[in-house]
Amino acid sequence: MEAKVTKYDKLVRDRILEIIRADGKEPVSHIADGKEYWEKLKQKLAEEVTEFFEAENELEMADVLEVIKAIMKFKGFDEKEIEKIRLERREKRGGFEEKIILEEVRE
Repeated sequence: MEAKVTKYDKLVRDRILEIIRADGKEPVSHIADGKEYWEKLKQKLAEEVTEFFEAENELEMADVLEVIKAIMKFKGFDEKEIEKIRLERREKRGGFEEKIILEEVRE
């Protein structure tokens, strides 16, 4: 009897292969180079954001944040600098707490 094969071709968390093996299955994987990793990070962010939109829960938000942190590390972005920029933009332009919807601008 032929083994069932499920194709994924996606970035997974670091311990997923070990979890698959513990389940008695055989993962096939490779380590991405920089270009492939960047493309897969972008795909993973879109995937996790979609899952958050569907579930709207803290678990999915944590997954979005995990990918964002991986992107910041890959791009060499300093988390403190990102937070500083966020706060500066918030000071100049505000946040989103007031729930303002801009309908149009008339000139």
